[in-house]
Amino acid sequence: MVLMAGACKNLPTNETLSSQAGGIKSFGAEITEDGFVTLDQATAMLGGVDSLPLKLSGTVKEVCQNKGCWMNVVAESGESQTVFVKFKDYGFFVPKDCAGKKVVMEGIAYREVTPVDELRHYAEDKGASAEEIAAITEPKEELKFMASGVLLYEKE
Repeated sequence: MVLMAGACKNLPTNETLSSQAGGIKSFGAEITEDGFVTLDQATAMLGGVDSLPLKLSGTVKEVCQNKGCWMNVVAESGESQTVFVKFKDYGFFVPKDCAGKKVVMEGIAYREVTPVDELRHYAEDKGASAEEIAAITEPKEELKFMASGVLLYEKE
């Protein structure tokens, strides 16, 4: 797992990007924008289930500043819930400047405990200070999403 966390620094740039009409960019597998659920709906749907395939909508809060190999997405209605998003097989990335933009993603939602070393790696990726990184001392149970495809809305 630690090997994957460090791998984002050595990956090639995204070659699966294709522009679509209306200011929407597509990354990874081709997906459509219909049939998505909100982050709040997805959380309720997960309930006692370990994982759930679905299409999810939200707003990008943070993105990896090394390669764009992960992002934190919040509900469009606010930041009450955050989902940590990785990309299937590290096969594609999103732009490092996409914070604040709407996304629709298709993949698998799941819960997982993230170890301290990974949490510190992600904090470093987003530009946290040495003090902030050192303050991470406990693993964290998180809602995560493994995206096979992402639609990024360039314009509202």
